[in-house]
Amino acid sequence: MNRIDRLFGILTLLQSRKYISAEKIAERFDMSIRTVYRDIKALGEQGIPVSFEQHKGYYLVQGYFLPPVSFNMDEANALLLVESLVSGFADNSIRSHYSTALTKVKAVLKTGQKEKLETLNQHIKLQIPERLNFNFEYLSLIQHAIAEKHLIELDYKNNKEEVSKREVEPIGLIFYAFSWHLIAWCHYRNEYRDFNLIRIICLKNLGIPFKKTQHMPLSEYMHLLPVNY
Repeated sequence: MNRIDRLFGILTLLQSRKYISAEKIAERFDMSIRTVYRDIKALGEQGIPVSFEQHKGYYLVQGYFLPPVSFNMDEANALLLVESLVSGFADNSIRSHYSTALTKVKAVLKTGQKEKLETLNQHIKLQIPERLNFNFEYLSLIQHAIAEKHLIELDYKNNKEEVSKREVEPIGLIFYAFSWHLIAWCHYRNEYRDFNLIRIICLKNLGIPFKKTQHMPLSEYMHLLPVNY
């Protein structure tokens, strides 16, 4: 990778994160910490407002945005393939958002690239079992609640067809056993619970901050799942 591509890559990385350390940048681009310092200085000399906060890392000053991003064909093809996976494994909310995002990607492609992408699209199919028909719109809402650390209220039907109202603190989403599962601290049960999204009748983000200050990492909870990976 030449230096121009690397500088653009660092800039893109900075815009995608709130903070990023010099060590992470060095690892991402396989270079020394000293080279990171030189590249960050070079970005600053070009008028790009990169700042640093101790114990957190580098960040772009709020208000700075990159011009429209360009994609090569390999990157566009990868996104097209992911569209098939999103169509099969996501719910209606994510399908809608991804479709909008992909439309924006296609808008910056050259005419020849668009034609190749449309041709390729006719040669990619994904056969999905009927049981994976996620005809709900919860994933996007849950993602927002996780990111903002907001309480969720849901009406849940258990495997005995009993319905109960729960107030939960979501810590993550896991796809296993052919279904999406919300992992959350349940105030009704006073413990972490696994909610299968297909059993949720209705769900809403309460906009209220979490009551618990510390939560189990999702990766730790995964070891408790009744499946082998």
